[in-house]
Amino acid sequence: MFHISSVKDALKELRAFLILWSTQSLSSLGSAMTGFALIVWSYEQQGSALSTALLAVCSYAPYVVFSIFAGTLCDRWDKKITMLVSDSFAALTTVAVLWLLSAGQLKLSHLYVINALNGLMNTVQQPASDVATSLLTPRRYYQRIAGMRYFSNSLVTMLTPALATAVLALAGLRAVLWFDLFTFGVAFLALACWIRIPRPEEEPGKPRETALRSAKAGLTFLKSNPGIFHLILFLAVINLTASMYNAALPAMLLSRAGGGEIALGAVNTVTGLTTLLGSVLVTLLPAPKSRVRTILNTLLFSMSTENFFLAFGRSVPVWCAGVVLGWSLIPMMGANLDALLRLHIPTEMQGRVYAARNTFQFFTIPVGYLLGGVLVDRVFEPLMASQGAQSLLVMVFGAGKGSGAAFLFFALGVFGALSCLPFRADPAFWRLEAEETIHK
Repeated sequence: MFHISSVKDALKELRAFLILWSTQSLSSLGSAMTGFALIVWSYEQQGSALSTALLAVCSYAPYVVFSIFAGTLCDRWDKKITMLVSDSFAALTTVAVLWLLSAGQLKLSHLYVINALNGLMNTVQQPASDVATSLLTPRRYYQRIAGMRYFSNSLVTMLTPALATAVLALAGLRAVLWFDLFTFGVAFLALACWIRIPRPEEEPGKPRETALRSAKAGLTFLKSNPGIFHLILFLAVINLTASMYNAALPAMLLSRAGGGEIALGAVNTVTGLTTLLGSVLVTLLPAPKSRVRTILNTLLFSMSTENFFLAFGRSVPVWCAGVVLGWSLIPMMGANLDALLRLHIPTEMQGRVYAARNTFQFFTIPVGYLLGGVLVDRVFEPLMASQGAQSLLVMVFGAGKGSGAAFLFFALGVFGALSCLPFRADPAFWRLEAEETIHK
């Protein structure tokens, strides 16, 4: 039964979390708008999918390499100071971009260095933020705050392209950068002045674990739990396809007839709206009988639909329809994946195992971005440019710049769907189903 008093009590208990969540979400929106605007700017400068994809490669490579050691470092350092320093560093990089742009000296090489430094700082900022959320929240609210965080992430994804495109069109890149700095200021002041993050309790007499020993403990756990490890490897393959998709998407939509900045913004906005609605749906549905089957089926459906709509489509409505099909079930996949990992990984091991997981699951992202950029620029676009007007490929994928990226989306659709099939026969996956009952 609904009680006003219970709502007031919950708001009081969650006050610090709500301040942190709302202001950090606002800052994430500013950062995401800057990232979107710089992708558009970089493609306009070079017209190259590879040059644009390298922005993401430089962001993810340091994150993947150093994440395995981040769990121990984050546990040692004060969470509030870690977040303030990391956020301040990100703001300084935005100031650097703004200064270089105003001086007419901004180059892609500058953005590569800046993104690499930001990626390095994210290796400790992200786990510090996750731990801070747990420390600020009573355990009985964990499921609700997880839904709130997924909701805010989806909202940022939905709003970013529309707002960034509008600000770019009306006021230019400088205005986007200034908005990013404003949102940083709000989040920084809120965290510094109104949020006190308690220190986690430590076992008395327990020796401090080295970063190397922490990494080894996470790797040892994965080695002794093949179901979890194989699931992570499966997602690494999915991330390879997804990052190639992300590398090719701006190149196709910004180049193709009927495309442009508005088309890219519309597709990204629909992506955010779809995941937003999907996250709401997940909170209303009961837990599935088989989490493993749900993960496998949702990813197979996603891989088998969206890429083909992008490959054969010629208009924004068709591309958006593909996005709806491709992303509608991803929140369901993510929720069941998160539950499966939490059920099988002991709480005291989660930081170390998640750090190892990040390295294995995400190392294919920079590889995919790099591969996607190379395939668009060096293989598929030259191939389509060499075709005659009456060739089968031109009739299927169109002509002109962007048709090569469309051809790549067809290849990604085939590869993505086929890559889901072998894992369905992996017995280690299905053993997780039997073990789940034990962990409940």
